[in-house]
Formats: sequence, C-alpha cells, structure tokens
Amino acid sequence: MNVPLQRVNLASVVILMLTQVLLVHFTEITSPADNYTVSQGDNATLSCFIDENVTRVAWLNRSNILYTGKDKWSIDRRVQLLTNTKSEFSIIITKVDVADEGLYTCSYQTHDRPHTSQVYLIVQVPAQIVNISSSIIVNEGSNVNLMCLAVGKPEPTVTWRQLKEGFSSEGELLEITEINRQQAGEYECITSNGVSTPDSKKVLITVNYPPSITDVKNAQSSVGKSAVLRCEASAVPPAEFEWYKEDKRLFTGMEGIKIQNERTWSVLLFSNVTSRHYGNYTCLASNRLGSFNTSLRLLKPGFALNHGVTHTLSPLLLGFFCSTFVFFLRTV
Repeated sequence: MNVPLQRVNLASVVILMLTQVLLVHFTEITSPADNYTVSQGDNATLSCFIDENVTRVAWLNRSNILYTGKDKWSIDRRVQLLTNTKSEFSIIITKVDVADEGLYTCSYQTHDRPHTSQVYLIVQVPAQIVNISSSIIVNEGSNVNLMCLAVGKPEPTVTWRQLKEGFSSEGELLEITEINRQQAGEYECITSNGVSTPDSKKVLITVNYPPSITDVKNAQSSVGKSAVLRCEASAVPPAEFEWYKEDKRLFTGMEGIKIQNERTWSVLLFSNVTSRHYGNYTCLASNRLGSFNTSLRLLKPGFALNHGVTHTLSPLLLGFFCSTFVFFLRTV
C-alpha cells in the first residue's frame, strides 16, 4: 500500500521541479542545448554532471519523465539507469531509433533553486538502397531509364556508374538515349551519406544487335594437305553460322569437310584438300535481328591472299546507288 503513495509523492516532487524550472526560465538565461549525434542502432549515453548540493534529479524527454533518481518512469526497456552518484546522473538508451531523436532535459534541484541541462539527440540513418531497376535486355537504339531510390539521414547522394567505361552520373535517374552496344554491361548504383559504408547494387543492361563479321581468314593449300577457313562475328544474341559454296549450303561430312561453330567464330576444316575444294566460299552469320555475310577463298599455292573482311552490300542499298547513277547520267 506504500508503493502507490510513494509514486504519487515522487510525481508531486517532479511536477514541482518542472514548475520551478519553468519559472526560472523567465529570470535565468540558459545555454542552448548541446547536440549529441549517434547512428541508428547504436547506444546513446546521456550524462548530467552534478555535485553534492543536488537534492533531486531527473531525466526527461520532452514532457515525459524517464528517470527520477533510482526510480524508472519510462516503460521503454531500452532506457536504463547507468550512473547515479553525487557527481553524475546518467542514463543509456540502447539500440537508438529515429523516434528517439529530440530534446532531453536533466532537471535537478539544489538547496537554493532548480537547474536544467539539455542535450538534443540527433539520430543518423545509414544510406540504403530501397528500390532499383531490374536488369534489362533491349535492342540497340532503344531508350533506357534506370531508377535507384535510396533513404537515409542525412539525405544520401546517389550516383550511377558504368563499370566497363567508368562513366558516372549523379542522381536517382539514369537516362540513356538510343543506347549502343558499347554502352552494354553492368551499371552500379552507389548511395552514401557519410554515416556508414556506402550501399551499392548492380544492374545489367544487355544490348541486342545484328551480326557484323569482324575478321576472316582465307587459306592457301596444296592438294592432299589440310586447310582452314575462319570467320568471326560480333552479335547479341550470338550469331548462328552457315557456310556456302556456289549458293549450296555445306554441312559436316560433305566432300570431306568439317564445320566447327563456337560462340563468336566458325571454321571450315579441310582434312584432305582436292581440286574440287578450291574456289570462293561464303560465311553467313545471323540472329533474329539480322544477318551478315562475307566471302572467303581457298586457293592453290602461288595466288595472293587477302585476309581482310569483304563486306556484302545489301540489295536495297545496291538498287539505290544504281538508280542514283542512272539519274545522274540522264541529267548530264
């Protein structure tokens, strides 16, 4: 029966102290509150340094009483009494969260008058990416927008960086107009606000484009010897290769030849060259976006070889040049 009475007495004492503190504010200029900065999840220690003349002391958060002497008023388990001596009255708040931010007041009473000591608790939150675009596959020439949303306190910065070329762009939105194949690859979003280590996530952009033959290897060999014709192509998705001679498609096993296809190249193998094998060959590389072909030659010894890429002109473009030339002759 004495416990409720004791709580009532303590409440009366604290209320009296607060009333006296408010009255003192009209006649006494108090120093501004000190800032105390902690990171979310850390512990915060609030210390009030006093002396033997102090008769009563309490910690308050805004208008809520946390501790009066040894008596705990807060129902928050994270708030605990740390030190209660004649020279120091300290409490600790474990695993601080954003809601704990605010003004804390140490109110103490001496024999002559009440006093206050204030601290403003600032809770910082590490930068964190909360939403980011998914990896995408687009055709060359498309417009691409990547979004990266981050939160934190203070407000974090967001930077997009292309890992292959080192290109960087500030801001949550990265806009790429008419993307080309050189811009394909991984893009990293990095966010930071100085509280903790930066947070980062990656997005992969795959750019599809039609095949282009990048290198060819002609061959020169005597009858009875081996020979290799090689054709390399760049394409996404990877190109499928076909070999032709005089508009006739070739397959492994035909006329003693073998075709070996890999992701970016194809070879036509002759294990035993005969006179029928000499001549021009066509390498065709294709995917769902288009095709590209080039000519290669297998020659007898003594003929000059050209190892460059022979580009094939499309019929549409050839017709355009022909009509232009005819028009030019008519106007002359």
